[in-house]
Amino acid sequence: MRVLLVEDERRMAEAIGQVLKKNNYSVDLAHDGEYGLDCALSGIYDMIVLDIMLPKLDGISLLMELRQHRIFTPVILLTAKGETEDKVRGLDSGADDYLAKPFQTEELLARMRALGRRQGELLHENILRYGDIELNPHTLDLKCREKSFRLTLKEAQLLELLLKHSGMILPTATIIEKLWGFETDTEDRHVQVYVSFLRKKLVQLESAVKIKSVRGKGYVLAVAGVGINDV
Repeated sequence: MRVLLVEDERRMAEAIGQVLKKNNYSVDLAHDGEYGLDCALSGIYDMIVLDIMLPKLDGISLLMELRQHRIFTPVILLTAKGETEDKVRGLDSGADDYLAKPFQTEELLARMRALGRRQGELLHENILRYGDIELNPHTLDLKCREKSFRLTLKEAQLLELLLKHSGMILPTATIIEKLWGFETDTEDRHVQVYVSFLRKKLVQLESAVKIKSVRGKGYVLAVAGVGINDV
């Protein structure tokens, strides 16, 4: 899951970012509202953690602008303790949840997991399933019947993305934006490398699930014998 954290207190932002990364989230940081809005409007994020008090553009205005552009990425607002008016304004403006400062990172993680479940992004017990495979995006375990592999973080993120779009051709550019960010210099060949890694592991697991390349378009998950040739 790719998360945008918009927080102007840099030390706090860095600390939260490190905790999220240790819990297998990909995190981008923005330290003011204008840059945060530019990032959020890209639509590449699965969740946004947004402080209300920001320089250049406050969090409520950022949120309202986001919803006006029909970007419905789930948003958790960070509010000052006891500021009921900010909480009400935030929820009325389209926020999905709020957390009052100061807070424990364990609570933030719990709220992110809960919000992810409400958005339907994680299936039963946080397991993503397709064909004969199961992926736990938090432990990075890929399982096929009695066999399993512990994936690297990037492998798991790529497979998670493909699983959430199963049956759809996922453009290479979208994969790069989701996994590396929209300002990255990552090239198509990086995606090809990770697709190759995943294909080898699916073969070793003796899975019927394949990652098919669609020339000039991208990649799609499919089950061998169901509408595609082996790849």
